[in-house]
Amino acid sequence: MGSENIKKIKIFDTTLRDGEQSPGASMNTLEKLNLARQLARLGVDVIEAGFPIASDGDFEAVKAIAEEIKGVEIAGLARANEKDIYRAYSAVKYSEKPVIHTFIATSDLHLKYKLKMSREELYEKAINMVRYAKSFVENIEFSAEDASRTDSDFLYKVIEGVIEAGATTVNIPDTVGYATPFEFFNFIKNIKDKVKGIENVILSVHCHNDLGLAVANSLSAILAGANQVECTINGIGERAGNAALEEIVMALDVRKDIYNAITNINTSEIYRSSQLLTHITGISVQPNKAIVGKNAFAHEAGIHQDGVLKEKTTYEIMTPERVGRQSNDLVLGKHSGKHAFKEKLESLGYLLNDKEIEDAFVKFKALSDRKKEIYDEDIDSLVAKSHSFEKYELKYVNVVCGDTVTPLSMVKVMVDGELKHNSSCGNGPVDAAINAIEKIVTSKAKVIGYEVKSIRGTTEAQGDVSITIEENGVNITGRSAHTDIVVASAKAYVNALNKLYVHNSNIKKSSQINVYGDL
Repeated sequence: MGSENIKKIKIFDTTLRDGEQSPGASMNTLEKLNLARQLARLGVDVIEAGFPIASDGDFEAVKAIAEEIKGVEIAGLARANEKDIYRAYSAVKYSEKPVIHTFIATSDLHLKYKLKMSREELYEKAINMVRYAKSFVENIEFSAEDASRTDSDFLYKVIEGVIEAGATTVNIPDTVGYATPFEFFNFIKNIKDKVKGIENVILSVHCHNDLGLAVANSLSAILAGANQVECTINGIGERAGNAALEEIVMALDVRKDIYNAITNINTSEIYRSSQLLTHITGISVQPNKAIVGKNAFAHEAGIHQDGVLKEKTTYEIMTPERVGRQSNDLVLGKHSGKHAFKEKLESLGYLLNDKEIEDAFVKFKALSDRKKEIYDEDIDSLVAKSHSFEKYELKYVNVVCGDTVTPLSMVKVMVDGELKHNSSCGNGPVDAAINAIEKIVTSKAKVIGYEVKSIRGTTEAQGDVSITIEENGVNITGRSAHTDIVVASAKAYVNALNKLYVHNSNIKKSSQINVYGDL
């Protein structure tokens, strides 16, 4: 197999758009910008930065990313109508490589029940909206929503029409994760063989994971001729999620003999990208998750341990270092200065401005007074906290608890600059603290998820807490870390409340349109 036959696969990352639709994964502009910086370091070809028409907050995030992130295509999603497309253009136009990504459903099911359009009406709309988008930027991606359940002949016709109208990328989504690998291989191969002009554009796929087949379907599509895959870090996304970027990239990397394909991804940044997303959203990956899970390179069975010690390749098909999972020793402490701290931030993938560095450094010095050993995971926690908007700020928490008393908590919270205090009992110290905070903020949100884990499992380690709250069908996850579990829990709850406030503010300022449809 000669090197001249090696195929280049573009990686289209939609963590900031489709990934954010995962329940509890809402991100503010600063968090999105920080993740976009890491995606650029990772080496993705396209960052789908958001859905600009959805809200003013989403528009501003896409615009900020387009203005700052260089050398990467920046895409904004738009339904196939002029208002959406112009809004997307207004956000991505600041990019060196702007992309308008417009979509419309093509299956008879969606035409009948959602769009209430005929095939001919759909065909004309798709072509006209691609032409309209083309009047603003050169790179236009067209997606046929629910393509895998669309009549093939009609889909071919639509694809040929949008290519003639100026689309430079055609995306084939398996929107509801319905396809199977062999079926999807044939589906993509037929498009390659039968659609006029397909050889002149990028053929992309976007697979969902409802049946756990998103990665398998994406890899099958590559074998069939697709040259772009749309995916997310940790596979987050709508419902069961998207194809996981790290799994696709490492499958191509490890099995070059099968796929004969390469990407631009710097694989040593994969684990850092996964960790950063986890810290921003508070959504952890399961321990046995491929590539980035805690146990992905762990060997407990004696036979496995013996084999790995003798020759790693007996039970490891890739090295932890290949995906950036080097062991991290203590390098910072209470005597470390700002310069060393800044260099550490940069080595971890954070590109922060002076104020962000200063805020994180203040928290670092406070933590180093409580904790001797500062690990990379601790730094991640500090940066995550430094990127949080604060309408509410926890100023004080104290609990009385034990096996012979009813837990009681007293808290003080700054609300828009005014210090308020209250107390409450609960089923435990954490419950009591959250109940007391609820009395102050008078929130209607309900706690629906709680997770605590140790950062570097020693008794003096920070407790890393994630709390998910729900209000009016919207799930928001807050996160914080502290050497005191109760304090960490209270701070995580307040963090979630702040994110919910930002979310609700964006909804109020948005265009109030009905944003429906997904890829």
